[in-house]
Amino acid sequence: MPDRQTVAPAKRALDLLGALTLLILLSPLLLAVGATVRVSRPGPALVRRRRVGLGGTPFDMLAFQASPSTPLGRRLRHHFLDQLPQLVNVVRGEMSLVGPRPLSPQKAATCPDRARMAVRPGITGLWQISGRSGLPWEEMAILDLHYAQECWLGLDLMILLRTVPACVRGRGPRIAPDHREHSRARLA
Repeated sequence: MPDRQTVAPAKRALDLLGALTLLILLSPLLLAVGATVRVSRPGPALVRRRRVGLGGTPFDMLAFQASPSTPLGRRLRHHFLDQLPQLVNVVRGEMSLVGPRPLSPQKAATCPDRARMAVRPGITGLWQISGRSGLPWEEMAILDLHYAQECWLGLDLMILLRTVPACVRGRGPRIAPDHREHSRARLA
């Protein structure tokens, strides 16, 4: 397996090519979602959330305003469409298509795993395809740390391929405690 310095330029090229292609292909959807969000609620369609990225550098992560209290917001969040503006963060080099989810400055300050700051945060990652956001924080952190330590292009491609069906299915229910061992076994 190549070292991180060898993989970084190829990963960045994949990120740029993938994000630009998706922005072009999904531009009608992005415009439709943005317009629908804008007319369905007051305020801007896009929100900026402060996050911590590569090396602890802060940046503003983009997302559609998707309040879970509205039917539109629930649908956007269910299929992760609210996250599509983060493709702009990928093009700007603040995020990657695949990586650990970016942490808020507060959570980053208390996070003991500094290895996750050694890679760009991603739109999708191991925990998103391994139970979606229904996993407990501790399990998400373990999967993010595993990715940060083992990242390579083959893993990125596998995660990207598994992300599409996961988004189509949408967010699932939280995993019950007795099913956690089974979800870990699927990763092995």
